[in-house]
Parts: sequence; structure tokens; C-alpha cells
Amino acid sequence: MAFDEELAGRIRAALSFTDGVTEQRMFGGLGFMVDGHLAAAASSRGGLMLRIDPSLASGLVDGDAVRPFRMHGRDLAGWVLVAPEAVDDDSELLVWLGRAQAWVATLPPK
Repeated sequence: MAFDEELAGRIRAALSFTDGVTEQRMFGGLGFMVDGHLAAAASSRGGLMLRIDPSLASGLVDGDAVRPFRMHGRDLAGWVLVAPEAVDDDSELLVWLGRAQAWVATLPPK
């Protein structure tokens, strides 16, 4: 499955005022890196994949609109998959991207 081009464009626009943003195709999706750290992606599974503070992630997961991101049968701490309908509104998308940006800003430089 290809990633959602419209969502990728919305992410690109939302991050356009952020320094250090690059894009990279990965795992069938389009990742958005901030200073070398993957922060968000238009997922090939549909929706928005985000890297957020692991201490916040479990409280945001509702099993429907927000699920843990799984790889090789394991939930990855601090990674969530947000359903497309949960980011239909640009203000909601900005809230989610803000969480990702806040977390990757705490990571050591690459």
C-alpha cells in the first residue's frame, strides 16, 4: 500500500517552518526527519506514524484512533499510529506533530 500523498503534503506544510526537516522514503511510507531523527511519517499502513514521549504514548492510545506502532510483532515504545480520521483537521494534525517535535528535540544530536 502506498502512503497518503495528501497527508504527506499536509505534514510537509505543517513542518515547513521547522529548521532541520528532511524527507525520506522508508518502509513504503514517507518519513519526516527533524535534525536526523524520524519524527513523523505518512505511513504505508495508512494514517500518521509518530515518535512521541514514551511516557505519554500509553495514555494517548485508545485502540481505535490511536494504536501502538508494531514492528515484528512488538509494540515500539514511544511510537504510535494515528488513524487518518483522527488527523482530518489541520489543527489536530498540528497537535500530533507538536508532540513529535517536542520529543525529538530532547534526543541527542545525530
